Amino acid sequence: MLFNSLEFTIFLPVVFILYWFVTNRNLKLQNFLLLAASYLFYGWWDWRFLSLIVFSSFVDYFIGIGLHQTDDKRKRKLLLLTSILVNLGFLGFFKYFNFFAESFADAFTLLGHPIKATRLNIILPVGISFYTFQTLSYSIDIYKRKLEPTKDIIAFFAFVSFFPQLVAGPIERASNLLPQFYRHRTFTCGYASQGLKYMLKGFFMKLVVADRLAIYVESVFSNYEAYSGVTYILAILFFAFQIYGDFAGYSYIAIGVAKFFGFDLMINFNRPYLARSIKDFWSRWHISLSTWFRDYVYIPLGGNRAGSVRVSINLLATFIISGLWHGANWTFILWGAIHGAIQVFEKNAFKTLFKFKIFRFVYPVVVFIIAVVAFSIFRSKDISQAMHIIKGAFDFSKPLFVGNPSIFFYSILALVTLLTVDIIEEYNQAKEIVFLGKRPTIRYLFYAVTILFILNSGVFNNSQFIYFQF
Repeated sequence: MLFNSLEFTIFLPVVFILYWFVTNRNLKLQNFLLLAASYLFYGWWDWRFLSLIVFSSFVDYFIGIGLHQTDDKRKRKLLLLTSILVNLGFLGFFKYFNFFAESFADAFTLLGHPIKATRLNIILPVGISFYTFQTLSYSIDIYKRKLEPTKDIIAFFAFVSFFPQLVAGPIERASNLLPQFYRHRTFTCGYASQGLKYMLKGFFMKLVVADRLAIYVESVFSNYEAYSGVTYILAILFFAFQIYGDFAGYSYIAIGVAKFFGFDLMINFNRPYLARSIKDFWSRWHISLSTWFRDYVYIPLGGNRAGSVRVSINLLATFIISGLWHGANWTFILWGAIHGAIQVFEKNAFKTLFKFKIFRFVYPVVVFIIAVVAFSIFRSKDISQAMHIIKGAFDFSKPLFVGNPSIFFYSILALVTLLTVDIIEEYNQAKEIVFLGKRPTIRYLFYAVTILFILNSGVFNNSQFIYFQF
């Protein structure tokens, strides 16, 4: 079920009423309602894949209890390995089988021994990359004695499948989200009001920014050989803000919907295009994933504890794995490698270069350009298309493609509006969203303008969120 669908506009009020006015006196019943609603929300896409969530939840629930009950190192390692194999096994089969089969066949072909790749007609389950990481972190934290397992199976299953963040995050840690299923929750107008404000920003970013920019981006990338120069530059820039609006928009809606039910989710985006370094970019972009890879990949590899060469290898490896997490394509691996390589550069040369004032002034612009260009690789169907577009951005032999002038104008307006709001928040040290300000007159005027902007310029075509494919 999509947040921007008619079905969701019916689903949310019904669940809200049942939650606060029918089951509100019984915490276990509330959690069971959330579990049932979450399965309905996910199963609306394809009921068959509910079995994966249920099986993964069962495995990690009982493994968590088993890890807590034994001190035998061998048994504990075996239990953790089982959790890893089940979760990453599902993810690997559905997401990467065809990619690795084709890559294996291509490698033999290059060596002069051509073989035919075996492809399977596999449908990628929506959200599998997100909920497998969420359940996996639960088992790892219990193994490390950082967390005690729950014996409340309904609360655990509801934690794994919590519908606001089930299919595209934020990827919540059990230590933050799971205890919220144990506590008594009371409806407050203030919480609901905050939820509406987050949702308003999220829908603006999705419907007005992301889906509006997507029209131009799709026109260029689907017929990329017909364009060059400024057209490519605009398409690359538009996609960078499209994916930001789409993914951050989803996260804000998820946070807002969760607040309707008395839950707090982590902030997943913090004005990433105003970052001062690539490291800073990753402290602002998809924060729940970047911290997950830091804690469960980078630090176990050795983190910063080894020499500079080993640290550089750890960084690069972590970002390559992160790129592969995003999708079974060499474009994602290259995208991750670029971010990793720049971070290696920053770690080894930043202190020296930052002594120069001009570097401190110019480098944030360089970071923005790197992020935008890297996203053009992320968006491309293969490396060949990515290189064609990047190279073509320096070829000004063809005129600018505008397409529908009205759509193009509103795309520019949406982009400028989002960037303006981010700049205001960044340099006024405001909270996550401008409309949490203290002056009611300005705040309510901002709400009204945002709603009108959505109704006038929003694209209401039930388009999927980009990160559903990951």
